[in-house]
Amino acid sequence: MAQNNGFGKFVATAVIAGALGGGITYGGVTYFNNSNSGTGTELVSGTNKNGSTKVSNVKVNLNTQAEKAFNATKSTVVSVINLQKESESDDTLSGILGQIQGGSSSKKKSSGELEASSEGSGVIYKKSGNTAYIVTNNHVVSGANALEIILSDGSKVSAKVVGKDAVSDLAVLKISSDKVTKVATFGDSDNIKVAEPVLAIGSPLGSQYATSVTQGIISAKKREVPQTSESGQQIGNATVIQTDAAINPGNSGGPLINFAGQVIGINSMKLASDQQGTSVEGMGFAIPSNEVVMIINQLIKNGQVIRPALGIGYTDLSNISEEQQRSILKLPKSVTQGAVVLKVNANSPAKRAGLAKYDVITELDGTKITQQSQLRDILYKHQIGDKISVTYYHKGSKKTGSITLNQKATSKVLSEATK
Repeated sequence: MAQNNGFGKFVATAVIAGALGGGITYGGVTYFNNSNSGTGTELVSGTNKNGSTKVSNVKVNLNTQAEKAFNATKSTVVSVINLQKESESDDTLSGILGQIQGGSSSKKKSSGELEASSEGSGVIYKKSGNTAYIVTNNHVVSGANALEIILSDGSKVSAKVVGKDAVSDLAVLKISSDKVTKVATFGDSDNIKVAEPVLAIGSPLGSQYATSVTQGIISAKKREVPQTSESGQQIGNATVIQTDAAINPGNSGGPLINFAGQVIGINSMKLASDQQGTSVEGMGFAIPSNEVVMIINQLIKNGQVIRPALGIGYTDLSNISEEQQRSILKLPKSVTQGAVVLKVNANSPAKRAGLAKYDVITELDGTKITQQSQLRDILYKHQIGDKISVTYYHKGSKKTGSITLNQKATSKVLSEATK
């Protein structure tokens, strides 16, 4: 989450996470046993007979894999400062109530002056000649008039946007490579395991806490969370990594790394409460590295992500009552999952393939549709011009066909998914 005034778009509570190993309590003192320590931790025994308090001079050498992973990555993590033009007036009361009594006018700030609007994190992943590339979240750089990067050594450089993508919430920036000595590497997010330990690195609450690290585990490999467009419309679900490593405002865009020091995700958001207002802790989410690599490669090449579209509006079959499934959709009882077509755009790939309103798509590109978000996930794995198979029910009859993906997804097309 980007950190800004009042925490802006994303507001979250602090999360305390981390595994301490087994704890055993003796006489009111708790000792923790860490099996990953290099030489082990020496436990001090003894009694305090005379009632005086002393500090024992015990040296602890914990050369853990977590420490090695952090040291291998920390110099690639940066703070991203979103600079925007100042408001026209610095007199809040004057702006609300008009001219102050006595005739004095409000003091105007110089036009075009920039100020820090929000802060987030990023990670340097590529160096080519005089240019280095940073991946961060789209919401970290959204609305910026200029961008400033604070490197791990504290030096500041300006950055330019190479490309950004609101759907995946990713952006690529470029800076001068003069002071870049190391770049991060990506691990395979398909190979991660639930309960695997991970580290989250970033700038929680801003650059004054730059390169902060928190430890946790992978809580779920593929968790689906609601996703919205820049206009606020829900456009489906995002498949993300869930972790209990603390992710706070300002951590957005920073890396989630494994104990090999590889980036397996880009931290994006956390859940602070459910729809009923119940507070929750330890629920952070990161964009899987395999998706990140696919998106940033397209952003470097095209400056944008070009996605195919079916040209339909749809909803999950579970949103339709059983009575309407029989009376309107004419579905047999054996069909319990799929995506219901609510609208078919003229001259769209779906229209040319023969799909119509109230058809139910049960399989696309050889994958059974168990929830509507799968349609988008399947489409986004393909390129414009690809041909995919489709299985659907039309007025109760099962049909198969093929769809040529020759329409590009636009903001308008994406928003139609929920209409």
